[in-house]
Amino acid sequence: MSDGFTSSVRTLGLPVAAMALVVVASNVLVQHPFPYWGLGDYLTWGAFTYPVSFLVTDLTNRRYGAGVARRLVAVGFVIAVILSIALATPRIALASGTAYLVGQLLDVTVFNRLRRQAWWHAPLAGSIVGSALDTALFFSLAFAGDPEMSGTVSFFGLAPMPLWVSLAVCDFAVKVGLALVALLPYGALLSIVRPVEALAPRR
Repeated sequence: MSDGFTSSVRTLGLPVAAMALVVVASNVLVQHPFPYWGLGDYLTWGAFTYPVSFLVTDLTNRRYGAGVARRLVAVGFVIAVILSIALATPRIALASGTAYLVGQLLDVTVFNRLRRQAWWHAPLAGSIVGSALDTALFFSLAFAGDPEMSGTVSFFGLAPMPLWVSLAVCDFAVKVGLALVALLPYGALLSIVRPVEALAPRR
């Protein structure tokens, strides 16, 4: 491990801990349907926790830049997969790790390209694009072909579909909604979580 990588891990202790907590909790909660208002066939508890990971990544990206944000994703990936194997099934851990890595890295890329536009463009676009790919990868890898998750359900009275597809569609809808909600804490922290280069003294 390089000195730069080690330094980044030490600097990002809190974001790494937050990321690992969010991903591990989501791996466990995605196995439990959301039982209220007849949404058990459409949502899991994990849909409400995982979007926080994009907020953590985006704040880190804003503060330290894309390079350090990618290191955060890498460290969070390793920690989350190791802990998830102990707390969830191996298939879910593998699906979560793959989806997390690809979705978060896409979020970092999109955020970095839009970071100089209006303050809300980068976090919103990055979270939505990353969430779309993350959701598609996770649910297909974790549940496709699983007899228990492949039973047909009626999607809000429309065309029937496999349970895991129904969960994926609703999961993504919740993530989009929470990406919008996450703009509130992101915007509130703009004056605190400032880019490092903006804090450097001028010569």
